[in-house]
Amino acid sequence: MPKLLQCVMNIAMTHLDLTILVIDENAIRASIIEEGLREAGHARVTVVHEVNGIARTIETLMPDVIIIDIENPNRDMMEHLFQLTRTVSRPIAMFVDRSDTASIEAAVDAGVSAYIVDGLKKERVKPILDMAVSRFNAFSRLRRELADARSALEERKLIERAKGILMKKRGLSEEEAFALLRQTAMNEKKKMSEIAQSVVTAAGLLM
Repeated sequence: MPKLLQCVMNIAMTHLDLTILVIDENAIRASIIEEGLREAGHARVTVVHEVNGIARTIETLMPDVIIIDIENPNRDMMEHLFQLTRTVSRPIAMFVDRSDTASIEAAVDAGVSAYIVDGLKKERVKPILDMAVSRFNAFSRLRRELADARSALEERKLIERAKGILMKKRGLSEEEAFALLRQTAMNEKKKMSEIAQSVVTAAGLLM
């Protein structure tokens, strides 16, 4: 089998192997979502009709994706669900029959990947699920890149501080101080930032 075809098949299998949790107090509406998922090839679907205690269900099931449907949302229920979704690092799609700007902003802030107003139809479930997963992955990638960039910036600042200390204490040039940090890191098989932190910490103790 060609490698490209095998790769595509593996991706499809992984996608269809998702564990999906559907939270819906309305059994009829929940059946629409479940039918749409199963027709799309998703077999690992769990439907829960009770919102209370849902955190324990999520902890036990460990779903890959969560779909929440609220026929008649009220502020207390929405806030409860938003508090829940803030703590769950999963793609989340939410269907509501009506909404307002504040609720939409709160949903985005809570990490909801797809927020659909008045759009619960069986044929829409799969593309909305795909969109939620895609948006979640894209956001997670951006968040990781931002965290990496911040970490790299902090490491550069730390190395600059260590260089300044070595230049002052040992009378080294900037190039010599950097070379000393790099050589020490190589000798001790550590990152330069770790060696720099040791220099900064030692200097602080001697002050």
